[in-house]
This record gives sequence, C-alpha cells and structure tokens, in this order.
Amino acid sequence: MTEPGPHDVALELERLRTAVETGFARIDGRLDLLAQRDDQTDKTLDDHEQRLTALERARWPLPSLAVLVGTAGCALSAWQLIR
Repeated sequence: MTEPGPHDVALELERLRTAVETGFARIDGRLDLLAQRDDQTDKTLDDHEQRLTALERARWPLPSLAVLVGTAGCALSAWQLIR
C-alpha cells in the first residue's frame, strides 16, 4: 500500500469541506423553514387569542339580559296578580 501524497490529502479535505458546507446549507434551510413556521404559529395563536377575547366580551351581556328579562317577567306577573 502506498502512502497518500499531499495532493490526495488536499483532495480529500476539499471533498470533506464541500460535504460539510452542503450539510450546513441544508440545515440552515431547514432552520429557516422552522423559524417561518414558528412565526406563522405565533400569528395564528395571536389571532385565536383575539377571537377568544372578542367572544368573551360579547358573551357578558347574555346573563345580564337574562336577569333583566326574568325581572321584567316577575314584575309583569306581580302586576297582573295585583290588578
């Protein structure tokens, strides 16, 4: 078996460097995609929070209206009994 020469070592190091750069580029692309998906998820979560808050605000008058209608019904019944 022959000893590898400096040219062979340099060639293998260049191949290794190319493989590492390709791997880093692939990983960088995947990280960019994950970051983009994370941003989209954050926007979706914020949108859902806003919608939930709006629903909670819109819901509070319903119990108040039920109390008012019940009170009006009781008052009307009492007025008819008295009359």
